[in-house]
Amino acid sequence: MNKYSSVWVALLGVVVGALAVMTFGKWQESRRMLRTSERDWRKLNLVLQTLDANYVDTVDRTKVSEAAISAALGALDPHSVYMPPAVLEETEADLAGNFDGIGIQFNVPNDTAIVLEVIAGGPSEKIGLQPGDRILKVDDRDIAGVGFPQDSMVRKMRGPSGTKVHLTVLRDGVTVPFEITRGKIPLNSVDAAFMVDDTTAYLRLGKFARTTWQEVSTASSRLLSQGMKRMILDLRDNGGGFFDQALYLADLFLPKDAGIVYLEGLHRPRQDYKASGKGALQDIRLDILINENSASSSEILAGAIQDNDRGTVYGRRSFGKGLVQEPLYFTDGSGLRITVARYHTPSGRCIQKPYSSGDDYAYDIYYRYRDGEMTNSDSVKVDKSEEYHTVGGRTVYGGGGIVPDVFVPIDTTRVSQFYLNCNKKATAMRFASAYFDTHKAELQAISDYSSLARYLDSAGLESKFLQFAASKDGLRPTSAKEWAVEKPYMIVALRALVGRYSKLGDEAFYHLYLSTDNVFAAAMAGDQKPVL
Repeated sequence: MNKYSSVWVALLGVVVGALAVMTFGKWQESRRMLRTSERDWRKLNLVLQTLDANYVDTVDRTKVSEAAISAALGALDPHSVYMPPAVLEETEADLAGNFDGIGIQFNVPNDTAIVLEVIAGGPSEKIGLQPGDRILKVDDRDIAGVGFPQDSMVRKMRGPSGTKVHLTVLRDGVTVPFEITRGKIPLNSVDAAFMVDDTTAYLRLGKFARTTWQEVSTASSRLLSQGMKRMILDLRDNGGGFFDQALYLADLFLPKDAGIVYLEGLHRPRQDYKASGKGALQDIRLDILINENSASSSEILAGAIQDNDRGTVYGRRSFGKGLVQEPLYFTDGSGLRITVARYHTPSGRCIQKPYSSGDDYAYDIYYRYRDGEMTNSDSVKVDKSEEYHTVGGRTVYGGGGIVPDVFVPIDTTRVSQFYLNCNKKATAMRFASAYFDTHKAELQAISDYSSLARYLDSAGLESKFLQFAASKDGLRPTSAKEWAVEKPYMIVALRALVGRYSKLGDEAFYHLYLSTDNVFAAAMAGDQKPVL
């Protein structure tokens, strides 16, 4: 029996071995079928098909495809991106110069949306919404006092033109319902434009949208009629936008055939853009303000002005975003933005900062703070091996971003404990809202800056704010010495926040803030003129 058992065991081993060989052979055959060259794109398709055919559960093709696309683009550069339909729609609306909605600007100082401004001619103005209204509900959804995210509030109020939305607001202690028919709302890229003295104008540009050139041209015509001989163009915190609008704006200031920018990539031959010489502001003195958040189109404009010695650039090194994205749209409403070239200033500097290390790129602004670049001009990183020259022969350096002609450090003198504590609790913003509640008629009657300044001078904001901070948030300056240091900045902030509730809106806000703006002061001092 043992003899036959041994034979059967041997035979069984042969059969199992043969099956294993056959299985292994089929597995090898399967492996061979999946082999592909790394020089083509079939491998990605094979992976997705294999998942679909073999994965243990049903594969969500949309989710996996979008994850694969995002990962693939993430391996290229920081600005090639995939955008799902909702993201693409929101991004394009922000740059289009208009969007569908109800036409209000609001803030959320204390978990409740408060209307700051009602856009003239928009649906909300027509139906009677007013600054100071507190939005309690959108349709049947409570949004006040429940931690509702601000971006979600925006999405609920926006919608296609012609559709309706119901808002419930609190006004002077009374609940008021509104039915608003959404419409096309203009989005301004010029945040403010006004004269700061008899000959100097200030223009703040928030983004480069489809309407930017038209807005700047309209504002410039008004300022010229008011005596403008010099413009201070504020591009700080302007993250860019449409490339053509940067070209049009540069063309306003530059002489014929002056270089504006050129772009070049592996599949995009060099293409130069030059000024037409027809710009209406060629004789206007120009100063440009930039900071670490000025990017893309802002850098194209600042670089063109600097390289042509057309104006002086003040502030801190710009962001360094000089990659050219082209859009690609899919029928499901999603899209790609793919980097196809790099921007270069007329002298040849590449605007794009290095991005070989993803972590270094993502935390670049943090590193600038850490390494002292925000407070010390000697710490500004430039690549001395990349030396270029302006049309007048001045030396400028590459390495990413636009290095200003006049470095102005970030102002840290206002930072003390009371100031920081008030910022944490949005005390100043909440005070401005509360002040408006009791002085609405007075503020809404003011429509010119001189009248607003006189009103604020006599409003007693200092004592009222200190009382508000103590009673509402339990905050007080630790000493008279601390308050003496903080007072100049805090009072200006209070004036600006309260002034925003007048009919002047954001123009009042920026005008009032200029008195403590050290970058603006540096630009004004360049002409030996007093700061406001």
